[in-house]
Amino acid sequence: MLTQGDDTGDYSLVDAVHDYLVKKYNKPGAAFVGLIHRIDRPVSGLVLFAKTSKALERMNKLFHDREIQKKYLAVVKEKVIMEEGTLVNYLKKNTDKNLVHAHDREVRDSKRAELSYRVQKHGGKTSLLEVSPKTGRPHQIRVQLSHMGHPIVGDVKYGYPTANEDHSIALHSWKLAFEHPVTKEPIQLRCPIPDKPWWRLVKD
Repeated sequence: MLTQGDDTGDYSLVDAVHDYLVKKYNKPGAAFVGLIHRIDRPVSGLVLFAKTSKALERMNKLFHDREIQKKYLAVVKEKVIMEEGTLVNYLKKNTDKNLVHAHDREVRDSKRAELSYRVQKHGGKTSLLEVSPKTGRPHQIRVQLSHMGHPIVGDVKYGYPTANEDHSIALHSWKLAFEHPVTKEPIQLRCPIPDKPWWRLVKD
């Protein structure tokens, strides 16, 4: 499902949240929906929305200042030998093909991308990783893990040999933690793992 509408005209998560708010609060017309961040269409997990423009402004600042802790889970190809590490690459997007390329050194029009990972479990010819992105570049986790030699299960765009039957990939927006911008209360959110066979490492 798309997070936000595009040229396809497909029903998106923004549309679904809007319709939910109209119904829940009995709004006769449009309801405000502020998209704070996005996940790629084949990715599952948490997405944050704001119900007011002020909330959107405040949450955008938290993301901009990197005061949001984001954790993803990913099942990747092969056994990852280094139990934990930090990846720094320079990403350049081909807009025409909607494809991102990772480089070890800065190239023209590239943007720096950083993430850290930790191996949670090995299983057969796959590994379960907890991933913490430090930057928020398009396709960042997907292309950086692939560049490392461990594409995400089902992600044929970035080097995995076969697609998952529902065209999702084994990347999940798992946890978000931040301080509420008004009440200063610590907020911790967690999204359950999809019940799909490629997530069996989490369940075992």
